[in-house]
Amino acid sequence: MKRAHKWKFGLMATTVLLGTVLSACTSETQTQPKTNDTPKTEPADAKSREIRTLQILTRPQASAPDEYERANLIAGAMKELGINAELKPMPYEQQSDIVWYKRDEWDMTGWQMAARPERLDPDEFIYNLFHSSTAKDGYNFIGYNNPEYDKIAEQQRITVDREERKNLIFKAQDIIANDVAYLFNVHPKLKYVYNHQVFDKNSIVEMAGMGIRNIWTYLNATPIGQQKNMVLNSNDSVQALNPFYISGSFDSWVTELIWDRLMRIDKEGLPKPWAAESVTWKTDTQIEIKLRAGMKWHDGKPVTAEDVKFSYEAPLTGEVPMYKPFVEIIDKIDIKDPLTLEFTLKRPWAAFETASLSKLNLVPKHIWGPIIEDLKTKPENAESYQEKTPIGSGPFKYENWKFKEEVVLSANKEHFSPPKIEKWIMKEIPNTEASLGMIENGEINFLAVFPGDGQLLQQKVEASQNLTMITTTDLGFQFFAVNHRRPPFNDVAFRRALAASIDRDMMAQVVYKGFAEPGDSVISPALSIWKNPNLKYPSGGVEEAKKILQEAGYEWDAAGKLLYPAGKKEELSK
Repeated sequence: MKRAHKWKFGLMATTVLLGTVLSACTSETQTQPKTNDTPKTEPADAKSREIRTLQILTRPQASAPDEYERANLIAGAMKELGINAELKPMPYEQQSDIVWYKRDEWDMTGWQMAARPERLDPDEFIYNLFHSSTAKDGYNFIGYNNPEYDKIAEQQRITVDREERKNLIFKAQDIIANDVAYLFNVHPKLKYVYNHQVFDKNSIVEMAGMGIRNIWTYLNATPIGQQKNMVLNSNDSVQALNPFYISGSFDSWVTELIWDRLMRIDKEGLPKPWAAESVTWKTDTQIEIKLRAGMKWHDGKPVTAEDVKFSYEAPLTGEVPMYKPFVEIIDKIDIKDPLTLEFTLKRPWAAFETASLSKLNLVPKHIWGPIIEDLKTKPENAESYQEKTPIGSGPFKYENWKFKEEVVLSANKEHFSPPKIEKWIMKEIPNTEASLGMIENGEINFLAVFPGDGQLLQQKVEASQNLTMITTTDLGFQFFAVNHRRPPFNDVAFRRALAASIDRDMMAQVVYKGFAEPGDSVISPALSIWKNPNLKYPSGGVEEAKKILQEAGYEWDAAGKLLYPAGKKEELSK
């Protein structure tokens, strides 16, 4: 697997105190035996069957208090099962580097799938997260492999009838729940706050599953006073501004503004032509795309059909592995004239408009063509490349990026949909309490992320004359990923026991103060049409988890430490 170059980052030093419910959990839990669990006699080979100390990667308290607290809760449940667990807090950039590029070297990690408009169709989660073809260098970083699941994930892609496809999506969720591919936690309620004395309330746009943090708000937000800029926060660093790199959620906030796409998901959740003037289906596998006339790249050169063709063919070169799943169904792309293309698919794909035409960033061939050719001779791929001045055709132009400080974009007034604000400024504020103070005192005017106490935030807004708060159930979800490549996580019984031991209702109430819904699927309750309401995801607490382990042959030594079933030994030294 080609590896993207990574930048080095410092640790975030500030901390946030955990609630009293979590105060008993420590960063390293040691197994303490319970009298009723201690066997009268210990297996003779107990030492060789001990399960090693398992490491849980998590972001620090200060930047992600919810993730850190969830990690503590899970470690506490593992302790009750006789499993030693060690938390390893680290900045997101380091965590992502390990999880993405060292796929056989980690045990568990906190993770989230962020709300993005193209994820309003379930295909991206159903196919890309779990299909075996994406396990090497794609989204299936956990190494999940189930041939039965692969067939269903493939079939839903080519099923045009909505009810038939819905049944397949339901079956896919059943399999993921039964296999416990992920340790699901919650679907948070997104909490956004903006200053209504800076922006006209009627110009703030809400999307299902996305809330008001979306491109339509950024385009339509109308200043009503002297402040013409939108200033918002992030709690993690931007890793790269690269149209071919799908990295952290904050990176995607920026890239979708700099680079256009053929279609975009509108506020109702439907794909609509964007850079394309029209999208016409001639057959189930032939689509004609007509581009808007007069579009220009930010360097002044015209956007052409050649650029579009290049943008969709580049992922097939092997230099853009993250985007390959979104284009591999394309058989060929023919240019009919400078503004017209015809896409021919290998087979029908029900989600093509959402998962491909609304997903890929359009890039200038005159810039990226030579870069891709050069990378073919090197071990790195396109994910590693950072333009000095990123060039797109989108509604905002790149102006400045101070690493670990801010990203500044200016309105592209020549765009066919020009923003009403003058600048879009995202400031990195890793401390949650600091971001709350800054929205109160006006240093920022849009609180775009707040992983802290929702009740406290609500109280602050209610006490303010300037602020409005909007909440919505997240299209995305938060979970802990387990590495199926490494024992004991390659055993479905072990995974089912861990899932059963996690009290997701308590997480929603204690960690999120009720601003979350317990999760059991990759499909959010916000997408009720696709969400399977009858999943039998493991639950029941620690006692049910112990029962699952016992039935699978696991035992405990005299000290209460969990042992592999007879005949199995620890296979990893670290």
